[in-house]
Formats: sequence, structure tokens, C-alpha cells
Amino acid sequence: MTMSTVAPPDEDIQVPVPELLGRLLDLNGSDLHLTAGTPPTVRIHGELERLEDYPPLAPRSLQGMIYAILPQKMRERFEQELELDMSYSLPGRARFRVNVFMQRDAVGAVFRVIPFDIKNIVDLGLPPVAADLARFPRGFVVVTGPTGSGKSTTLAAMVDVVNTERSGHIMTVEDPIEFLHKHKKCVVNQREIGADTHSFASALKHVLRQDPDVILVGEMRDLETISTAITAAETGHLVFATLHTQDAPQTIDRIIDVFPPHQQQQVRVQLSTTLQGVVTQQLIPTVDGQGRVAAAEVMIATPGIRNLVREGKVHQIYSAMQAGGRYGMQTMDMSLASHVKAGRITQQMAFERCHDPEELQRLVGSSGGLSAFSSGGSSLGGDDASSWATGSFGTSDGFGSSGSTGGM
Repeated sequence: MTMSTVAPPDEDIQVPVPELLGRLLDLNGSDLHLTAGTPPTVRIHGELERLEDYPPLAPRSLQGMIYAILPQKMRERFEQELELDMSYSLPGRARFRVNVFMQRDAVGAVFRVIPFDIKNIVDLGLPPVAADLARFPRGFVVVTGPTGSGKSTTLAAMVDVVNTERSGHIMTVEDPIEFLHKHKKCVVNQREIGADTHSFASALKHVLRQDPDVILVGEMRDLETISTAITAAETGHLVFATLHTQDAPQTIDRIIDVFPPHQQQQVRVQLSTTLQGVVTQQLIPTVDGQGRVAAAEVMIATPGIRNLVREGKVHQIYSAMQAGGRYGMQTMDMSLASHVKAGRITQQMAFERCHDPEELQRLVGSSGGLSAFSSGGSSLGGDDASSWATGSFGTSDGFGSSGSTGGM
């Protein structure tokens, strides 16, 4: 990030937010930061850069800029809660996920780009088996990773697989709605927290009465939401959800640990029968610095994995994944090593993001280390697992949308 000294802010200067968002898109950036006391700042290829041709933003001017794009209802909600999640659109160009907040008694905001087009799984650089997870008629599929790793993008691609390939009713609960899904073979209803429902738990409490075939939970934040999601999967629905976990074993532990100790064995049994797979991903800067590629870990709920979950032997799952190439399974270290070997990312970056440095060294240093993975196709119908590593999420993390109604 450029750290040059900035001039004092001018209270009378207001820059239209749509102008700044257009500049963000022109620069192929992923995020716009508006903070009092500094010029507008954008994230490009993962790095923050100030837009030095704009003046520092004064608190009063910044509040006026942000309030200019908020409907009255949103302003009132923000002033009451001091936090606001919403979506915003530049018609014909892109949509944005927006968070408005208070800091040091001044309004601030961050805008994240959501391009209009929903990319498919392979174009995102994810293994084809990730699309196969969307072809199950029922069960529980969890996409995990840190903030900004493209989880919403992957979920949108999975939902689009369902929407394109079979008829049904898709219900999503999101905060906010990011990707707008067209009605293809499915009827798609998308509900936004705050605008269409009060909370994830409230929406999920009623969703089973809405005749869904597929349910997307934007984020599992509490026991009630997780419990309802598992129950929905158990009663014959395909449920997609996200968590901020770093690998498949941690994901299973996180879900189980939310429950009181006396319920955890029952949840293990439920999870062992409903879980279909876990996809964990992170975005890695490319060697040329012009984009990012997706490194992904995939766990498929084979009979062996289900037994480990049921018996509480989650610590053994990673070893099962290492040996599960024929099922389409893939550890994060295998994914990182494949990118290093293909020259897409540096070894240094791979080691910074790996699960086991010794295992990564073995995979990078020996062509045989990746042979089991590269030659093992997915038993769920995916292509050769080595073929997926060529895709890229680009600088905007691949966030996209199939259409827009414009406005908010």
C-alpha cells in the first residue's frame, strides 16, 4: 500500500460513490475502501493502493457520499444499529456487496465487486468434483475458507449447476444477496437478511414450509442455524452452507462443537449420514502479480470418512483425504503443489499457505508425490483431477452475478 503523506481533508468536497466504483472497475480491483482522513483506497491483486488523484475524505463529506446511495429505510437502520450490510448496483457494469460502519465517530464503507456473470466450477479453477457435489439429490455441502477466499462465488457456481441441470425450487438466505440467479430449470427465491427476513435462524425456521428442494445458507453463525441446516439435509433436501474454517477436519469439529456436550454424539451421527462433502479454498497471488488462483481442498464423504465422523476420529480424516484421490479428494497441500509445479505460484507463497510444510516439500520435490492425485479421476463423474488447476479467480475474487435488477 502506498503510504505517502496525505493533505488535510476538505469538508466541502464530495466525490460521487458511483464515480469511485467505476474507477475501481476500470482498475480491475476487487474492493473499494472509504475511510475518513485518507483518499479512496482500492484493493488490486490483493494489495491496497490509494487513489492519490482524489483528496482525503472528510468525515462530513464522506457521510454525505454514503448517505446519497442509501434509501431512507437503510439510513434509519444504520443509524440505529451502527452497522449495515447491503448490495448496490451500477446498472450494466457490476453489483457490489457493501458494509457500512462507524469508526472514530465517522462513517466508513467497504464495497466488494460482484461481477454479473456466474462462472462455472472449472473456470473458477476448482476441481470438477465440486460440481458433482451439487448433483446430489440431498445432503449437506459446506464451502469454507477465510474471508475473501471466494466462498460465495463457489456457492453461486454450485447453485447454478442445480439451476441449469434439473428442475426444482431453490431457496437462498443471504446477508446480503450477492449473485442474482435467473430462473432457468428451477424456481429461485432469494431472501436477504434485513430486507426480506430478520435473521438466518428465522428464515430457516420457515423454509421447510416453502417446499424447497435446495437450500443455500449464506453463513452458519449460530447453533440454531446449524441445527436447522442439518435437519433440512436429513429430511431430504440439498443444503449448501459456508463456514470460516481452514480445512475439512476443522469444519466438522466446528459444527459439532457448537452443540452442548450431551448432544454432540447425536450430531456426529446426523453429520455422518448427511454430509456429502467439504470444499475449503483460498486465493493465492500468481507469480506475475496479475491475479489470483484458487487452491482448493476437497473432502468427499465416502463410507470410510462417514465412519470416522461417527466415531469421533476426525483427526484421521486428513490421512484418508491424502489417500482418497480415486474419489476426487484433494488436500490443500496437493493443490498448492500442483500450482507450484505449473509455475502459477511461487514456492514461498505455497509454504506460507500450506497445511504441512514437510508434505508440501515432498510433493513439490518429487513428481511421484502428485502422481496419485493427478491420475485419480473422480468417482462422482469428474474429469482428471489435474485438469482443474488452470482456472483463475482474477482480481475480483471471481464474484459475479447472472443478472441484475439495478439499484439496491
